Amino acid sequence: MKRHVLITGGGSGIGLATAQRLDADGYSVTVCGRGETSLKNSGFAYALMDVTNAQSIADGFAAATKHHGPVDIVISNAGSAQTAPALKTSLEMWDAMIAVNLTGAFLCAQAGLPGMVERGFGRFIVVASTAALKTYPYTMAYTAAKHGTLGLVRSLALELAKTGVTCNAVCPGFTDTDIVRTAVQNIAAKTGRSEDEAMAAFTKDNPTGRLITPYEVADSIAWLCGVGAGSVNGQAIMIDGGESIQ
Repeated sequence: MKRHVLITGGGSGIGLATAQRLDADGYSVTVCGRGETSLKNSGFAYALMDVTNAQSIADGFAAATKHHGPVDIVISNAGSAQTAPALKTSLEMWDAMIAVNLTGAFLCAQAGLPGMVERGFGRFIVVASTAALKTYPYTMAYTAAKHGTLGLVRSLALELAKTGVTCNAVCPGFTDTDIVRTAVQNIAAKTGRSEDEAMAAFTKDNPTGRLITPYEVADSIAWLCGVGAGSVNGQAIMIDGGESIQ
């Protein structure tokens, strides 16, 4: 019987790359998100879901179950990044970053984990960030949220260690996704620099001198989903070309 994977933020970027990889590995996949067009275009079964809303998550899990049966693996990937100087960070920005990046993971855990525990197998994987382990200028709200996801994962991992369910985080560095591409365009527009010069701000700390690809992140997630990773629990797996060890 195929394992059923639910992926939030599954219509593009890391989420879509993960869906494609796990589909190729033989999993049943449901992608979730707010943008119906991208979800439809993914080619996978999908459910509309706003991870900041508990009822929307419950409805999304119910729809996913109708597609492929109970959810065995949750990839909590939906996220957002907004930047501002720390002392100019508005409460609105703070609340938004906590809601989508941290509360969203919490709500997905509450929706998905009880069934996994009951069946004796499950994987809960949060796509965090190197910002869960370090920080960057102008990212106070985002960094606080991502640090929080790592605490959430580790707490869950300890409590569920004897249930057959593992909880882990993958922590990519700057990745070739719409979030980074939009940030590059904004920097270029605001500073007058070329997009190549703006991109250099995102690659300068990566020893490989490039962005991480979504498929590199997907490979790590695929490994965590497997039976052979059953003793990998409560970990923050860095996918950053060596940035975090400099």
